[in-house]
Amino acid sequence: MMASDLNLLVGTTKGAFILTGDTARQVWHVSGPHCDGWPINHVNGDPASGLIWAGGGNDFLGAGIWRSGDGGGTWTLSKLSKGEIDDWAANDPETARFLNWEPIETAFDGEVSAIWSVAKVHDTLYAGGKPGMLFSSTDDGATWEKVGTLSDHPDKDQWNPGAAGLVLHTIVSDPDQPGKLWAGISAAGVFATEDGGQSWERRNRLSNAESCSGHNHPAAPHDGQTGLCVHNIVRAAGDVLYQQNHHGVFRSPDGGRNWHDITAGLPSTFGFPIALHPTDPHTIWVLPLNGDNEGRYPPEARAAVWKSSDGGESWQAKRHGLPGENCFFTVLRQAMATDRQSPTGVYFGTNTGSIFASRDEGETWGEIASHLPTVLSVEVLERAVE
Repeated sequence: MMASDLNLLVGTTKGAFILTGDTARQVWHVSGPHCDGWPINHVNGDPASGLIWAGGGNDFLGAGIWRSGDGGGTWTLSKLSKGEIDDWAANDPETARFLNWEPIETAFDGEVSAIWSVAKVHDTLYAGGKPGMLFSSTDDGATWEKVGTLSDHPDKDQWNPGAAGLVLHTIVSDPDQPGKLWAGISAAGVFATEDGGQSWERRNRLSNAESCSGHNHPAAPHDGQTGLCVHNIVRAAGDVLYQQNHHGVFRSPDGGRNWHDITAGLPSTFGFPIALHPTDPHTIWVLPLNGDNEGRYPPEARAAVWKSSDGGESWQAKRHGLPGENCFFTVLRQAMATDRQSPTGVYFGTNTGSIFASRDEGETWGEIASHLPTVLSVEVLERAVE
């Protein structure tokens, strides 16, 4: 019988962290911070090779993607753009010596300021950046090229930034067809390619527009569209997509060509993450927040993960083990994930530095790490071991 080497890859405002669980998912070891304390928006890994990538940066540091081939023991940085620190050190030898700074060549200066997502798709590694950029690598992240068909999309002058800027935060793939990808950009919407990135189509059309009337929020659905501030996307078999966006939760049965509003039954229309069961395309989890301008914490300050077992037709609140009062944390767009164990594990991280885990598909919860920096992303890396 095969066991699973289970790791949670966590991106935070002060570096990447790795949580390693035992076979029962009860005891967790925390390592980090990694990546020299960079702000890391997203950490992801490849189960086949064990490689881990961490994307992040900011205006001060520049944009970059860290890579580890030894489970997080050591890291190397592929820097895509210079930051203010590079200009500072280049003009001040004393500062350069103090920082052990050395000049490096970067290919995308002035184009990208941070990396927000990383995903291995067959033989290609993709990275999404700010503002609305997509990059690809065929050497596991050592070198990068811009995917100009999306990064320089002819409609880009019409894209509007969200609160975090114009960020490409979600990359979704079809495991059976390498040429099919979906990208989520705030606030430009969902984009899809079926030819390996040679062309891209915006896919934000509502199938039940009449159910979304009466909202006056600028990010709400209108004009037959879902609303373009998509927060997160997941894909189930058969090109069924789910998204949580700035004003609701939506399901698409046809790869994003049409979206159906499935928010009814949830306590609010605002939230960030959405997670999908690994084998059941009808089971999803979301974590609603009280609203855009109301504080962005759980409604009534009572934490709950809301679960649907019928594709969003109905929802149930799962609170056991979560803070039942005075709870003011936020769970951000990439900070929720599932494993492939039986029963499925569900995990989320908070901006107050906690990681919560459920070993029974969201029915009960427990805190497995606390006092981390603000958690920006959570992913699961599982490798089969003897």
